[in-house]
Amino acid sequence: MTAHSRSAPPVAPEDPLPPARVWMLRGARAAISIPALILTAAFVGYAGLARETGLTLAETLAMTGLVWALPSVVVLTGALSSGMGLLPAGIAVALASVRLMPMTMALMPLIKVPGKTRSWQLLIASHFVAVTAWVFAMKNLPDMPREGRLPFFVGFGSAVSGFVFCMTAVAYLLVERLPDVVAGALFLLTPVYFLCSLWGAARLNADKAAMVAGLALGPVFFLYLPGLDLLWTGLAGGTIAYLGTRLMRRGLS
Repeated sequence: MTAHSRSAPPVAPEDPLPPARVWMLRGARAAISIPALILTAAFVGYAGLARETGLTLAETLAMTGLVWALPSVVVLTGALSSGMGLLPAGIAVALASVRLMPMTMALMPLIKVPGKTRSWQLLIASHFVAVTAWVFAMKNLPDMPREGRLPFFVGFGSAVSGFVFCMTAVAYLLVERLPDVVAGALFLLTPVYFLCSLWGAARLNADKAAMVAGLALGPVFFLYLPGLDLLWTGLAGGTIAYLGTRLMRRGLS
């Protein structure tokens, strides 16, 4: 210990913030939650799908760890099982993942510390952006100090993805003992949870109106525009919700 460090004046206990590793541990601890368990159960169902389509354990885990977002993983699995080429499969996954771009754009300013956060740190955090992590972050991060948001989110995302990764491997090895009905039910837990989470996190009437419009229009576009049903459902439902809530505000004003 140097003389300078011995003579340094003590810092008031309320001034310093916990270091980044403490925030990361807090985020990892927060990952022990019902949403994470539901997501894990959905990936257990996906492990059965991957094995049925002929994917190896290494391929299943690579897709789980690198693609991460479950709908995109399912799209890629379906593309590979149908014999689709690498380029069309990549385009299909990109279209399925484009929904994450506005979510990432909304989250990055929330966790960024101006003048301190590096681009590579944001790139690491962006890998964990999926509905589960995004809903949790938008609900909890605004109440935290800005310096702790990024490590907390990275700790949360890495803990959830790491646990899901391990459980997917276990499920792949044991999936033959799992009834098909159970595997399918676990897989369907994800969209149900996503809908409930998004509804609970919605702060604007337009958000809830968009979900209601999407639920109503989804079956229609599925019947008449298969293959592009999700794209048109999101576009039409969001537009109707935006215009409808705007007209209602004008009528009340």
